[in-house]
Amino acid sequence: MTKKTLQSLCVYCGASTGHDPIYAAAANQLAQGLVENKIALVYGGGQVGLMGKIADAVLALGGHVTGVIPKALMETEVGHHHLTELIIVDDMHARKAKMAELSDGFIAMPGGIGTLEELFEVLTWAQLGFHEKPIGLLNTANFFNGLIDFLQHQVQQGFLRAEHAELLLVDTDSNQLITKLQHFEMKAGVSWLSRQAARTLGP
Repeated sequence: MTKKTLQSLCVYCGASTGHDPIYAAAANQLAQGLVENKIALVYGGGQVGLMGKIADAVLALGGHVTGVIPKALMETEVGHHHLTELIIVDDMHARKAKMAELSDGFIAMPGGIGTLEELFEVLTWAQLGFHEKPIGLLNTANFFNGLIDFLQHQVQQGFLRAEHAELLLVDTDSNQLITKLQHFEMKAGVSWLSRQAARTLGP
């Protein structure tokens, strides 16, 4: 399988560091993997939590970091003022759209409901065929095991196609996850739009 050159990756992660220091360590490891692969970081522009950790780590290693943050959050001084580039947008919808536009792929790290919402939006867009970018789940300390099991439950119950569940690339190691993203290729007929075009859309 051909290896793709990913110039930028969007990382979704928490505004908290969590209770276990393993999550911050994972952010540092992912930052190192991005810089070693000459991949720029695109993220939510915050200076707190895992967001701040990965941004600071990439910057310390000489990498490129673009943050995208809504005005309301910037005004509460959550925004990171020392990034390579900070883009201030009107609202959360514009933030997510801009982050997606700037990125060649996506990785979700441990986080809260905002992280899940961002992850499932880009996963839905891939399912529909609005993009063919790779989507990764960094399952640090098996944080996402329950979510992964639930996706399989959806498949088993007929609410999610197996090929759509497989769009989410999972690994506990950030370097291996980056490699999976670099080798990802959207299979023909997976997205809803491509199925419609081929008149093969079925139950």
